[in-house]
Amino acid sequence: MREINKKPRAVLSALVLVLLLAGMGAAENRAKYIFVFIGDGTSIPQRNAAELYLASRNNPKDLELAILRAENKFPRGNGVTDFKPSIQRMLMSSFPGQGFSSTYSANSLITDSSSSGTAIATGHKTRDGVVGMDPTATERYVSMAKMARDKGMKVGIISTVSIEHATPASFYACSPHRDFYYEIALQIPESRFNFFGGGGFRQPKGAKNDQKHIFDVLKEAEYTVCDTREGFDKIKAGDDKILAINPVLDDDAALPYAIDRSEGDITFAEFVAKGIEVLDNPGGFFMMAECGKVDWACHANDAVATVNDVLTLDDAVEVAYEFYKKHPDETLIVVTGDHETGGMTVGFAGTHYDAFLKKLGTQKGSYIAFNTEFAAFKKTNPNAELEDALPLVESFFGLKRYGKEETEKLSERAKAGDAEAYETLGMALKDYEMADLEEAFAMSVKDRAERPADDDVYYISYGTYEPFTVTLTHILNHKAGIGWTTYAHTGLPTPVSAVGVGQEQFNGYYDNTDIFRKVVAAGHLEKSN
Repeated sequence: MREINKKPRAVLSALVLVLLLAGMGAAENRAKYIFVFIGDGTSIPQRNAAELYLASRNNPKDLELAILRAENKFPRGNGVTDFKPSIQRMLMSSFPGQGFSSTYSANSLITDSSSSGTAIATGHKTRDGVVGMDPTATERYVSMAKMARDKGMKVGIISTVSIEHATPASFYACSPHRDFYYEIALQIPESRFNFFGGGGFRQPKGAKNDQKHIFDVLKEAEYTVCDTREGFDKIKAGDDKILAINPVLDDDAALPYAIDRSEGDITFAEFVAKGIEVLDNPGGFFMMAECGKVDWACHANDAVATVNDVLTLDDAVEVAYEFYKKHPDETLIVVTGDHETGGMTVGFAGTHYDAFLKKLGTQKGSYIAFNTEFAAFKKTNPNAELEDALPLVESFFGLKRYGKEETEKLSERAKAGDAEAYETLGMALKDYEMADLEEAFAMSVKDRAERPADDDVYYISYGTYEPFTVTLTHILNHKAGIGWTTYAHTGLPTPVSAVGVGQEQFNGYYDNTDIFRKVVAAGHLEKSN
């Protein structure tokens, strides 16, 4: 009997040893440093367009030349290099963990940023407009960032939009409505997080401008507030309770679009690098960094601003990746989007089975930058007609109107194999495009009070944007082969890319609430009994 009893004991001992070793292995594989990057409004179309644009910049000639060659319409022997379709992958697309997440909210197939941000941050669905709470706005959820803080990790929150906007707020605040900006901002000191960076505050003195300035509230809570480049550069390792704001903000307290950035602006990547410097410590850290203006560019249907901000997101991911390479067994980087915006797609009826993203490079600034130039034009030319604005259109977008005789000459040269003539024709404004511009220009020179307020046709055509500007971005986007379906969000799933501890858990197709569970598991953020 004794001999028989020894066997179960041996098996039990072996099992205990295996479990202990497994536990040790799990402890060793804990994500001690966690980065969660969110491209607001960023899904497959935005990533794909950015990667195709990167590849197009390296092509010696526009894609259309290759089409003519393939159709034997473009004579050989003209020195044009044969074109091979390609894509230049961003760093995030090279990560070994690649999946997709569904994005619907508790009350809609098409989510907003507060409900999607809450789902990612807390693992719970909620109603659109609610931040960090249940759909009835009575129960407060706990975010992964707060769980990391309670585990002794330092925490940083970064965003290129205002720091109390829906997505960043989902990680440190709870609010029955996303528009309670001042009330959300007051929860920054309550969070006890160590670093906030990026944009400013939409309501620094409350909705009625009658409250104590949020800077004073933060300083009383012993936060250091800096909104200059000089102050930002002085922040160093060992500093704590930091709020760093870009010196230049737009009307919504956000950073400028990447394409409009000026010397002295702090880049998204620099904010991430500074966050790492402040947060790095033996106890580990958690960082959520949102590239928020991809969403805003897509709302405005501006592909150029969109692509440049997606590339800015990848630049910031690269900063985190350099840190990961120093701590590969202790770091997790997750890159995702909260939803898709604009119904963006690579493909337009006018370009048939191809796209020419190189043309996007002719636009010199965002739609906001053009609005500024157009407003100045209207002020100095109160009685202007469309023809008067065409030089401005050409200088900003590279779009030009040619007369009938000039167009015929360009066409003859193109048919004879003149590559420059063909590329010039590709940016020429066609009759139907001119008709659209005439209508939009007539609307834009009206005072806003004179424009239709609740006209469905007006909204479908222009959204809430400057009619002339959005029509021009549409024309250029269409010539490049980019299409849009809406000025709002869509129900597309979003990609999820991961590298580091637990990266394999992010493969597959799952819900956005599962991102929370996967990050929490990788970082062992669950509460201890």
